[in-house]
Amino acid sequence: MPVVSIFSGSFCRGEEVSEALREATGYSLISDHDVVKRASVLSTIPEERFFRCFSAKLSAFNPFTRELERSLTWMRLSLAQYLQENQFILHGFTSHLIPPAISHALHVCLIADLPYRIRDCSQFCDVNHEEAGKRIAGEDNGKAAWVRLIRETENPWNPALYDMVLPTSALGIEKTLQLIKKGILANAVVPTDTSIRAASLFMEESRIEAALAEKGHVAKAKANGNQVILTIDRPVMMLERLEDELTAIIKRVSQDYELTIHVDPKPGKNEIYRKYNDDIPSRVLLVDDEREFVQTLSERLEMRDIGSAMAYDGESALEMISEDEPDVMLLDLQMPGINGMEVLKTVKQTRPEIEVIILTGHGTQKDRDLCIKMGAFAYLEKPVDIDVLSQTLVRANKKMRQNTRREA
Repeated sequence: MPVVSIFSGSFCRGEEVSEALREATGYSLISDHDVVKRASVLSTIPEERFFRCFSAKLSAFNPFTRELERSLTWMRLSLAQYLQENQFILHGFTSHLIPPAISHALHVCLIADLPYRIRDCSQFCDVNHEEAGKRIAGEDNGKAAWVRLIRETENPWNPALYDMVLPTSALGIEKTLQLIKKGILANAVVPTDTSIRAASLFMEESRIEAALAEKGHVAKAKANGNQVILTIDRPVMMLERLEDELTAIIKRVSQDYELTIHVDPKPGKNEIYRKYNDDIPSRVLLVDDEREFVQTLSERLEMRDIGSAMAYDGESALEMISEDEPDVMLLDLQMPGINGMEVLKTVKQTRPEIEVIILTGHGTQKDRDLCIKMGAFAYLEKPVDIDVLSQTLVRANKKMRQNTRREA
C-alpha cells in the first residue's frame, strides 16, 4: 500500500484531515515531531535544534556549523527508516524530504482561501483578524522558505510538486477525505519493484550521509551498487587528504564502497569546505562598535577555522542572542547605547551558559575585577595577540561544552 504525505498551509485543517484519514484507513500517523524525535536519538542532537530547520531564519553561524545541513541529514535517515514500512501518513514539513523517485508516495497539499484561514485562526488562537493575518503570513513564510530549501523552487504551492492540491475551504473535510482515499487506490501510487528499490536506495544514501555527518562532514551521496559519488558544495583545499578521510568513513559503512568526490560549489558560496569540530569554536559572537576592527578580526579568526558573527552595538548583540545561540561572546566595554558591562550583566542573567570574554582598549583594574565577578570567562586588553585570543576562545568553548554536557 502507498504512503500518504500531507503538506498544508497554516490553518488549512491539515491536522484534522490527517487524523480523520488515519481513522478512515487504519494507517499510522507520523508527524514532524516523530521524525525529529528519531533523528535526535540517531544523532544525539537536541530535538529543538532540528525544529529550527523549519524556520525561515537561518542561523548567522550556519556557514561554520553547517547545523542546518547536518540536521537535514539525520532527518532524512529517520524518514528513510520509516519508509522501509508502508501504510503510513506523514504530515508536516518533513513530507517534502521524500525523494520524487519513491513513486508509491501520494503527495497531497492542502490549501484554503485567506478569509477562511483568518476566521479559523482568530477563533482557535483567540486573536483579532489583524493578528490572525500576521500569524498566518509568518507561518506561511516559514513553510515557503522550507520548500524552497528542499525542493529548490520559488513557488512552494506549485501544483507540480504534488499529486493533489485540495482546497479544504471549498471542499470541506469529508469531500477532502474522499478524494485522498480515491488517490490512494490509483495505479500510479501502487508500490512497484522500482519504487521500493528507490526507498532502499534512499536508506543507503542516508546512512552514508549520516556516517559523514557524525564525523562533522556535509556531502550529498549518490549510490549505485558499490559506486558512491559524494558531492561537496564548497571549494576544497587539500582534496587528497579529504578524499582519504571520507573514504575511511564510508568504508566503515561498507567495505565494498568505491568513492568518487565531485566538488560543485554553489554560486555565491565562497566559504572553503571544512568539517565541523565540536572542539573548535564555531559560534563566536563578536561585539564591538569599531566595524573595521571586528571585520578584520573575524577574517583572522576564520583563518584559524574559528567561526564568528558580528554585532556593532549592545542592542544588536542582545537581539542576536535572543534569536540565535552563540556559545562564546567576545565583548567590548566602551560602546554607545547599551555598554559592554550592561550586556555582560544581561547575558549572565538570561543566558548564563554563554561564555563571555571581555576585549577592551579602555578598561581599568576595577573594570577587570567587576567583569570577572559578574561571570566573564576572561578579560583581555587591546591590542591582543591573535594566538592568545584564539587559545582563550578555545578554552571558553571547551568550558561551555563541558557545562552543557553536565547539565544534559
